[in-house]
This record gives sequence, C-alpha cells and structure tokens, in this order.
Amino acid sequence: MFDGPDFPQALDESLFEEWLEKGRESRIPYTYLMIIWDELDTRYLPLYTEKISDIQRHARYGQSPENQLLVAAYDLYSETRVL
Repeated sequence: MFDGPDFPQALDESLFEEWLEKGRESRIPYTYLMIIWDELDTRYLPLYTEKISDIQRHARYGQSPENQLLVAAYDLYSETRVL
C-alpha cells in the first residue's frame, strides 16, 4: 500500500494488518489507527487513538516541515480510511 508519488515509500500489507490487530487487541479502547511517516528514521509508525479529533490535530504529510507526519488514518474495526 501507499505506492505512488504521493507517498514517501510503500507499506507492506502484512505490517498494516498487524497494526490493525494490535490496535484491536489493546486493553485501551482504541478506535483509530494513524499511520505516521517519520522523516528522521524514514519509516512508517503506527499511532493509535480513541478520538477522531486527535487525527485532525496531526500535521499531514506534504503539508508541514515537521519530522513526524500523518499519512493516513483508519477505523480499526471497519478498516475504512477516515483520512
């Protein structure tokens, strides 16, 4: 996933699925998975949240000079992309 010029690099589907499972199995009732691009480590990181408002507060990839940027966000249970 994330193939193409709009993304820094591809993300392995099995890693994405692993992140979804980890979020669902957490003792904390997370609802969303945010996929963050770390400019310094040049890799994707998972970030979980309970509130959609947390997603909107993150700097987005391609729109900010920060080091950790939001690439996409997904609902953990329906697996639909929310951003």
